[in-house]
Amino acid sequence: MTYDFAIIGAGIVGLAAAREILRARPSSSIVVIEKENAVASHQTGHNSGVIHAGIYYVPGSLKARFCREGAAATKAFCAEQGIKFENCGKLLVATNEREHLQMEALFERAKQNGIAAERIDHAGLTRLEPNVTGVAALLVPSTGIVDYKLVAAAFARIVTAEGADLHLGAEIIAIREDPRGVEISTAQQSWRARSLIVCAGLQSDRLAKLANLRINHRIVPFRGEFYTLPKSRTGLINRLIYPIPDPSLPFVGIHLTKTIDGRIIAGPNAVLGFAREGYGKFSVNPRDVLDYMAFPGFWRVIGTHFAAGIEEMRNSLWKQTYLAQCRKYCPSLTLGDLEPGVAGIRAQAVLRDGTLVHDFLFAETARMLHVCNAPSPAATSAIPIARMITEKVLAQFAQL
Repeated sequence: MTYDFAIIGAGIVGLAAAREILRARPSSSIVVIEKENAVASHQTGHNSGVIHAGIYYVPGSLKARFCREGAAATKAFCAEQGIKFENCGKLLVATNEREHLQMEALFERAKQNGIAAERIDHAGLTRLEPNVTGVAALLVPSTGIVDYKLVAAAFARIVTAEGADLHLGAEIIAIREDPRGVEISTAQQSWRARSLIVCAGLQSDRLAKLANLRINHRIVPFRGEFYTLPKSRTGLINRLIYPIPDPSLPFVGIHLTKTIDGRIIAGPNAVLGFAREGYGKFSVNPRDVLDYMAFPGFWRVIGTHFAAGIEEMRNSLWKQTYLAQCRKYCPSLTLGDLEPGVAGIRAQAVLRDGTLVHDFLFAETARMLHVCNAPSPAATSAIPIARMITEKVLAQFAQL
C-alpha cells in the first residue's frame, strides 16, 4: 500500500498535523510512525504544561502569531474534548528597577502582539500574591495550564478513529525519496507514501540527514531541571510566577508553576545536556555529545554564552544557588521545599555560525517537509503549526 501521507513523530506537532490533514482532506490515507512505545514521550511529555500567551516573542514573527492563535485553539480543543485546563494567569515579577524597565518593554511588546496585560504595583502584587515580593509586576490573564500528554493522546484517538495508522516502537533507519514517492524503513518494516512529513523534535537534524538533505544546523540539547514543592506548600501561589527575562539570554529563567494536577513546580534552569533523550541528571550519550562537539556552531554558542552557562551549571549542581533564584521573588522558600522533580530536554537548533534559531525552520523537497525547528512554545502552538504544515503539504501534494 502507498499512503498519501507518512508522518514521522508522534509528539503533539506530528499528531496535530495528522488531524489537520484529515480535517482538510478527509479522504487522505495517513500513517504516523513513532520510535517510542507511546505517544508524546519526549518534549511534549516533559514540559511544565503552560499554555503560553506569547508575550515574549518578536512582533510579526511566526512564533508570536502561532502562540497567540495556539493558546486560543488549545483551550477550545480541550473544552471540546473534556480535557481539564485552567486559565490561571501569569505574573512577571520585577525585583529591582532594572527589571522594572525591562518589564515596561515587555508591556509594550504585549500591546504589539495583541495580548492583554496589566501593570501591577507593589501593593497590588501583595494583594494578588501575598507570598511573592517585587517592586512591580505584569499580569497576563490569558496564560493557562494543561497536561499536554492528554492533548496529544486525544489527537491520537481522533486520527486513528478516522482511519490513520499509528505504528509505535518503530525507529526509522532509512528514508529514500524517488520521483514517485518516499520509502520509510525500520529494521523490520517499510512504508511507502506520496508525501512525507517529519516532526522528529530532538532527532530532527538526524532524520533530515538520513533523507540526504543539506542542512546548516544541529540540534543541541538543553536540559531543564524542575523541583517539586511539597504538598504543604499548596496554595503558595495563585498564578504562575515568572521572573523578568534577561533579553540577552535565550531562556526565560526559573519560575514557579502550578500544574493541572495540583502540584507547584520550580524551574526550569537550562544546562547543556549530555544526552538528547536522557532525563536522568547524569545521563550521557557519547554519540550525542560528539555530534554537537564536532559542529562549529556549538563552540560559537559556548563562547557567546559562557558566563550564563557557568551560572546555569552552578544552579544545577548546588541547590542553594537554584533556591536563590526562586527567593528573589518568593523569599519564604527553603531548601527543604525543593524536592526532586522531573526534567525536560529542549531541542535547540543552532546554525553553523553559532546563531540560536528562535523561530520555525523547515527543509523541503518535492515530496518531503521536515520540521527542523519547532521552538518553545511548540506545544501551545501545535494546532496553528499543524495548519501551516497542512497548507504546505497539500499545496505540494496537488503538484505531484
